Amino acid sequence: MSINRVVVSGNLTRDPELRVTPGGTQVLGFGVAVNDRRRNQQTGEWEDYPNFIDCTMFGNRAEALSRILHKGMKVAIEGKLRYSSWEDKNGGGRRSKVEIIPDEVVLMSLNPNGQQAPQQYAPQGYQQQYAPQQAPQTAPQAYVPQPAPQQPAPQWSAQQAYQQAPQAAPQPAPQQAAPQPAPAQQQLDVYDEDIPF
Repeated sequence: MSINRVVVSGNLTRDPELRVTPGGTQVLGFGVAVNDRRRNQQTGEWEDYPNFIDCTMFGNRAEALSRILHKGMKVAIEGKLRYSSWEDKNGGGRRSKVEIIPDEVVLMSLNPNGQQAPQQYAPQGYQQQYAPQQAPQTAPQAYVPQPAPQQPAPQWSAQQAYQQAPQAAPQPAPQQAAPQPAPAQQQLDVYDEDIPF
């Protein structure tokens, strides 16, 4: 038995390129730079050596991600490896490459507010995930509790904020003050065409 699974995280090396096959299938091609850390034998210092990996995604998710991904964005990808070989058109002989066919893409870049905003894209039936949202510039993309006045906000890692609803920190009882109403939750408009699966 063999297992063909790979997980990498890195930065996109170029803007994604969306193509459509003659049969109507959408194909998204993009590249990811993944660093390999090695010790330099001469200096004894650790150095990063980049690996450039091509990724190819198919179907409706390809079109949805083409509108979101851009060069330099940090992503985590889970998928499988695929080996391809072909004859060079210019007579250069046989060519080959190994690429990733992503099953999941997690956006790990900072949003405009400077907060981590992971969003996950998985094929239908593979794993149920939240539908990706294009959040307004003033609101964070991940749920973050609104702190009470003069109270520090609870600290959450990006993964905790995405996977579980935070619980408010206990607050001291105010002296002779009426309890404050809970803040209204932000409602996001979700349209069927925005859902990638």
